[in-house]
Amino acid sequence: MDQWMNSLTELLTNAGGKLLLALLVWIIGSFVVKSLLKGLGKSRLLAKIDDTVRSFALSAAKVVLYVILIVAIISILGVPMASVITVLASCGVAVGMALQGALSNLAGGIMLMIFRPFRTGDFIEAAGVSGAVQDLTLFYTVILSVDNKRITIPNGTLMNANITNFSSEELRRVDLTCSCAKSEKPAEIQKLLMDAVSKTDKILKAPEAFARLSGGSDEAMEFTVRVWTRSEDYWDVYFDLNQNIVETLSGAGVKQPAARITVETQN
Repeated sequence: MDQWMNSLTELLTNAGGKLLLALLVWIIGSFVVKSLLKGLGKSRLLAKIDDTVRSFALSAAKVVLYVILIVAIISILGVPMASVITVLASCGVAVGMALQGALSNLAGGIMLMIFRPFRTGDFIEAAGVSGAVQDLTLFYTVILSVDNKRITIPNGTLMNANITNFSSEELRRVDLTCSCAKSEKPAEIQKLLMDAVSKTDKILKAPEAFARLSGGSDEAMEFTVRVWTRSEDYWDVYFDLNQNIVETLSGAGVKQPAARITVETQN
């Protein structure tokens, strides 16, 4: 009986010692991982790359470091690594099926990093939403909408969607349409539109601005105005040009299209 009790006491002591050591390693390891990630984020190596790559690299480094820490703790607890590998291999198919979405998102994140359709800070439209790219992680891309909503899109969905990047090019074209009464003279309207363009700031002289008759109906003529500006000035030019066109046409007494009212009577 005494021998059995001694064996039990020794077993519990060894197990308790391993658990205590494993807990200590987890606490110290977590602190070290956080410190390494913090230092890596401030390192000169990552400072030289853009925000998108930096965010993705930090996310991947975090996963790798915690995997190493968990493997070390399993080893301390005395679990044979061969047994762990065998269990993981036997569960691989089930886990893979359960994590199909996560694996798809991971693959999507890697593909986004390789092909780089956008960078952090770019304004994009994809998967039915639009906004500025705030963060790109291993599994998700975070977008901040124009009304300050935080939108999280799975990378797998984003990789398979059409992505429109409004910030990738240095210049953008502002396209506007306006209409006037059929009785107006097209050449005079065109001149007025070009006057409105000349009054608008931040419009580039090259490529040259465009204002021409582009269509119409029985009651109206439709004109198209196209100007070029820098991408960051797009919305300023869009709203200013709209206002200048309205003020210029109204100041010149340009008539608006007459509204047609159709009345049907029944006998």
